[in-house]
Amino acid sequence: MIGLISATAAGAAASERLAAAWPERVRVYEGPVGPAVRQAFGECEQLVCFLATGATVRLLAPLLADKASDPGVVCVDEAGRFAVSLLGGHGGGANVLAEAVAEVLGSQPVVTTATDAVGVPGLDTLGLPVEGALAPVSRAMLDGGSVDLVADFPWPLPALPPNVRPDTDASTRLRLTDRITELGEHEAVLRPPSLVVGVGASKGAPVAEILDVITAALADAGLSPRSLAHLATVDAKAEEPGIVEAAARFGVPLVTYSPEQLAAVPVPNPSDAPLSAVGTPSVAEAAALVEGARLLVPKTKSTPEGRPAMATCAVARRAPRGRLAVVGLGPGARDLLTPRAKDELRRAAVLVGLDQYVDQIRDLLRPGTVVLESGLGAEEERARTAVAEARKGQAVALIGSGDAGVYAMASPALAEASDDIDVLGVPGVTAALAAGALLGAPLGHDHVSISLSDLHTPWEVIERRVRAAAEADLVVTFYNPRSRGRDWQLPKALGLLAEHRTPRTPVGVVRNASRADESVRLTTLAGLDPATVDMMTVVTVGNTATREIAGRMVTPRGYRWQQDPDELAEAGR
Repeated sequence: MIGLISATAAGAAASERLAAAWPERVRVYEGPVGPAVRQAFGECEQLVCFLATGATVRLLAPLLADKASDPGVVCVDEAGRFAVSLLGGHGGGANVLAEAVAEVLGSQPVVTTATDAVGVPGLDTLGLPVEGALAPVSRAMLDGGSVDLVADFPWPLPALPPNVRPDTDASTRLRLTDRITELGEHEAVLRPPSLVVGVGASKGAPVAEILDVITAALADAGLSPRSLAHLATVDAKAEEPGIVEAAARFGVPLVTYSPEQLAAVPVPNPSDAPLSAVGTPSVAEAAALVEGARLLVPKTKSTPEGRPAMATCAVARRAPRGRLAVVGLGPGARDLLTPRAKDELRRAAVLVGLDQYVDQIRDLLRPGTVVLESGLGAEEERARTAVAEARKGQAVALIGSGDAGVYAMASPALAEASDDIDVLGVPGVTAALAAGALLGAPLGHDHVSISLSDLHTPWEVIERRVRAAAEADLVVTFYNPRSRGRDWQLPKALGLLAEHRTPRTPVGVVRNASRADESVRLTTLAGLDPATVDMMTVVTVGNTATREIAGRMVTPRGYRWQQDPDELAEAGR
């Protein structure tokens, strides 16, 4: 919950704007600001104070405990010009909150955290638990000093600065491991969620016994509980109170599998007891191994005094999985690039893309991002490269224009990828949508997009689709309408549509939508000159209900539309 505190009418008005934008996320505190700040500090994860920074500092000072538990605090000035990340920039999320507040209020975010200011990821922003000497390691990263990266196994980390690399023998060290390790005064460790604990338990097994057997198994193997990804068990134990509470105490999910799934997993220590009880010869070991993990601790029984064991566990390490984000960049304008796309670009350690698209977003990448770019015509090679990099355990972003799933890179990438990597699609604003917004509302009813390029699709197939769209009275947006070596397809497609639509059917022609040299024309099916169209253009042809109204192309949401008198007369002849 985000607490909002204001002292003036202007602050209250700005507070109301945030409350309207985030109705489920905020709580407005009224009354004198001193008590309001103190109450919000104790009740909320974050605060936005519409107060001077000096006044806010004086109110907060007696309340501060430590950076791990203090809420993030953002200050907004009286004029609403600046949203200042004041406290808890990383741990409290104030840096991200400042940017979100600024977006709603139209103000300028002010972030002074050193790592954020220069684009270097803070160690506490990588999404992993971190321990050790954060300050010395972060300072070395910022100052360009050599930092030795020691990783026990690959993990999809965001880009790290070029001065953080393996095998440097530097005294300043950043480790990535799930093992308990002694750290020097210039060492920090990242804890990836690499461990899975399989749990078996008798009905009514005490949570303390389950916690004890898991804790002892991890400690005996020298493994950190901070690297737990989840607990796993059989479906029949999904609501066993001790197991459910144990997962909650460790702060991880509880994942369950069917007896058939577990019975299919080879294990070193099968048993008849669970087979008769829940239908599988192994619960703890099989649940730990079912997703292809490597067993580190075989089945271990709890050791209560004076009675039989009621709990077992086994520990396995998940195979590291690379991460591939397929990111749509939108039609070109920076303000049509989604926040999620920006986040994924900054999360990537490797970026793969067409060179001209890379140039559009190069400034958004973190220092140290490996960029693998190529020219036109290498789509399949880029897809193979992105998947191959993800299979190495990297965090990869594969970029495409518009929406990466529409005539872009998602299809070849997903055709290449298997289930050994995690794949995330990040939607983008398509060329058809960007053009439609410029034209008016041509896509207000059923519509279809068709590419006229026959490089990958035989013309016979394209023609069949255009004819079907014409007969179905669909609004049609043509992608790749005409190139120097392919100039007859667009006239042919328009002719097919003309068999079912009048010559006065509105047609929108948009070139380089949202870019500096965009052009927008509204013409008709009879008036369109195909020679004025190129590969940077999308052509949108209306249906029989589409009209030009006040210079805009409009397709009604339904067919209850006042028909043109001339068309009524023509239909009556």
